[in-house]
Amino acid sequence: MRLNRIPLIFWLLVFLVAGRAHGQQPSDLPFGDAYVSTNSGIRIHYLQSGSGTSKCALVLIPGWRLSASLWNEQLARFSRTTRVIAIDPRSQGASTKTADGNTPESRATDLHDVLGSLGASRSVLVGWSQGAQDVSAYLQRYGTDSVAGVVLVDSPVSCGPSEIDIHREFAKEILSNLSIYASHPEEFSKGMIGSLFKKPHPEVDFEALVKTSLQTPTNTGIAMLVADIFGADRRRALATLNRPALVIASSGSPLLGVQREMAATIPGSKFMVIEGTGHAVFVDQPEKFDEALGTFFQSLCQ
Repeated sequence: MRLNRIPLIFWLLVFLVAGRAHGQQPSDLPFGDAYVSTNSGIRIHYLQSGSGTSKCALVLIPGWRLSASLWNEQLARFSRTTRVIAIDPRSQGASTKTADGNTPESRATDLHDVLGSLGASRSVLVGWSQGAQDVSAYLQRYGTDSVAGVVLVDSPVSCGPSEIDIHREFAKEILSNLSIYASHPEEFSKGMIGSLFKKPHPEVDFEALVKTSLQTPTNTGIAMLVADIFGADRRRALATLNRPALVIASSGSPLLGVQREMAATIPGSKFMVIEGTGHAVFVDQPEKFDEALGTFFQSLCQ
């Protein structure tokens, strides 16, 4: 078992990793906690703060196997000026766990149903890690009629099956380490989450993060990994994007160059690197992240 390689694996999983928690339950937090039933019959859990009647919403999408609670700080800060919605994607957090449909495309449909039910007719979509795949899948499936802008955080979108040729070493690491995750999900999760931050964060409940990640069945987590990275080429949705876009990257990301190249393909996009951060950019440097996100959002949703 090569658990000593988890930090490397973590960085190679930057498409997918997510995670922040404070050990708080939704009822303890200064924002709403509810569910939406999608057209496919599953229940999607979400957190909401700010004005529930606002037509322009900041929509926050986490990454692989974790929940909306990772956005607690942003839910609190941006609620002062706007409506904020953070989603537990299917099979994650408190949302329904499903054996099927654990792909960015299905999660995009879930997101579409949630935003329709909540009356969020205009949104800035923020996807971190796996969430970037969900945002690009949403754009590919539903276009931009209801989208004011897009923010992709520390993750390039997938090239689909071409990942095997374009990013060969990355693809090999993902595939070769599936068996480690399958055989030792708890140890794998602890190592991955431990490598998430550049700085110590005593306010973060590490055990709660691990526990939340393990709520996603391991076979479902494997299906997510494969579908997210190798399932579809989602770059086309960005190349034809007709809305403002912001790409925020960690200076420490081994895929920094790939993110820079991705940003260059998005018409009129802005690219920002935040120094001194791990993959959890908005946890290590929340002030810089929130300032960039707030400026972008305000330029689109006054």
